[in-house]
Formats: sequence, C-alpha cells, structure tokens
Amino acid sequence: MINFQHIFDKFNDMTIMVIGDVMVDSYLWGKVSRISPEAPVPILASARCEHRLGGAANVALNLQALGATPLLCSVVGNDGEGETFAKLLSANGLTQLGMLTDSTRITTTKTRIIAGTQQLLRIDGETTKPLHEGLEKAFFARIEQLIASEKIDAIIFEDYDKGSITPNIISWVVTLANLRKIPTLVDPKKRNFLEYKNVTLFKPNFYELCEGLKVDVDRQSYDSIFEAAKKINRQLNVRYAMVTLSERGVLVSDGEQYTATSAELRNIIDVSGAGDTVISVVSLCLAAGMAIAPAAMVANLAGGLVCEKVGVVPIDKKLLLDECIKKLA
Repeated sequence: MINFQHIFDKFNDMTIMVIGDVMVDSYLWGKVSRISPEAPVPILASARCEHRLGGAANVALNLQALGATPLLCSVVGNDGEGETFAKLLSANGLTQLGMLTDSTRITTTKTRIIAGTQQLLRIDGETTKPLHEGLEKAFFARIEQLIASEKIDAIIFEDYDKGSITPNIISWVVTLANLRKIPTLVDPKKRNFLEYKNVTLFKPNFYELCEGLKVDVDRQSYDSIFEAAKKINRQLNVRYAMVTLSERGVLVSDGEQYTATSAELRNIIDVSGAGDTVISVVSLCLAAGMAIAPAAMVANLAGGLVCEKVGVVPIDKKLLLDECIKKLA
C-alpha cells in the first residue's frame, strides 16, 4: 500500500533543476466582425493581450504547483521579450539564478491571435541555432555552480530544439549528475534525440519515438511499442524509457520487460502542456523514492487531469492527490 499523502508531502522539500528552452507564450484576444478591404483576411478588434511562461518554464510552474522548488536554467535574449520573461518569472515567484541573458540570442516568443475561441494565427519569433562555444561553456558553468551549491533532487532536460540544450551540455550535465547520484529525466525532441546517453528516464511521445529511431511502430500493440522502447534502453543506456501514448496511456520499459498503464476515460478539452505535467510528476515521484510503475501511474493520472482544462495550466496538487488515493491506493 502506497502512502500517497506521505509521498506528496515529500515534494515540498525537493529542489528540481529544469534545463531547457524557455519561451513567452503571448495571447492576443479580440473579436472579428468584418473582412479587410485590403486583403481577404479578418480584421481583429483587439481586446486584451496576455503573456505567460512557456516551454521549460511551464515545467517549472508544474513543479511549483506540486510544492517543489524549481530551479530553471536557460538562455534568453537581451531583448524586450527577455525582459518580459524575467518579469513573468518574478511575478510567479521563480528564481532567476539559473538564467543567462545573451545579446546574440533572441527570446523565443509564440504569439497566438484568437477571435473568441478560434485561433486565427500564431506568430513565432525564435532562433534555433545552438549556443555558441563561449555561451555554451558559460551556461554549463552556471549549472555546475548551482549543482555544487544547492541540494538538487533531480534534473529535467526539457528540449524544444531551440538551441539551449547542446550535445556538450547534455554530456557534461549527465556526467556530473551521475557522479552525484542525481536522477536525470528527459523530455526529448528530434535534434538531440540520440544524445541523451546514460540518463535515468527518457520520455518521448509516440511520434517522437518513431521519428527519433526512424522506425515504424504499431500504435495499437504494446509489444510493438516495447520493441522500440528497448532500443532506447540499450542504445542510450537509459534506465527507463517511458513512452506517452495519449489516449492509450503510458508504457515504461527497463529494457527487459514493460508495464503499460491505460489512460483514464476523461472529458478531454485541451492536451496542451500535458507532457510538461507528466515529466514534472514522474520526476518528483522517483526522487521521493517511488518505484517506476506506480510513478508512471501517478504521472498518467496527472496528464489526464490537465487535459480537462482549457489552455496550458499547472496540475492541481490536491486534486491529483485525491485521485491517487481514490484510484491507486
């Protein structure tokens, strides 16, 4: 019998480092009542604009919502959007100790233009170039300093292919973490997919698994998915490969066997940010000493809960705890 209250209470004493690509999610809401005479496009009468923390920063918000202390490490540009990001960090009570600002970068910004509930357009301002050598070394030095000075319970790599995470950063951090026996967890993207060697947990979704390994997998067969997941375990020397499967739940492989957890039947409204919630929850559960199978079940529950909300929202800790006690205890 798992004492979920005890596990969740442990979250309050944990510090989780999040390394990755951060961004500003901007929303411009308005109303469309006519078409432009200049071109066949709608005219949006702007009503309000809102900025939110996005990318790896959303993982930090989920960790914070679960009671942990997130330590966000990333690089932003020396620009107006970077200033907006810094203000959002402050407004959300997040530290800037792990943040670097550099004039050669621009801050990733995704602006969504929305009429009522309909998204008309998204405008992305970003660079995807990897950090240059000097900045890469400065970034690792900041991370290394924080690992030495803080009690880090786990490290999450939140990769969006925007360049903050490089093969060197991965290798340097994982080597240091393994020496200190700090668990490392990865939410991967395509570019660095095969660079994450010797990590504790690697969490691709089904599409990322197929694309990253360049294999065809039968989505309806857990055995087929397990065969692909085993390649992650063995090729990257990963302890656990955890594949998220949307409505089919999650599958976890240790290279020898697998456990699969079906998704709960829910009123799915918006899947945005569910992956951020899953990696946050499983990192805390593993750091708290929970075995991988129940940790995956808790993370699966959490991912389903946030899909019942509109937009990217952090998990509700009390709601998740109640669900765990009711369905898993």
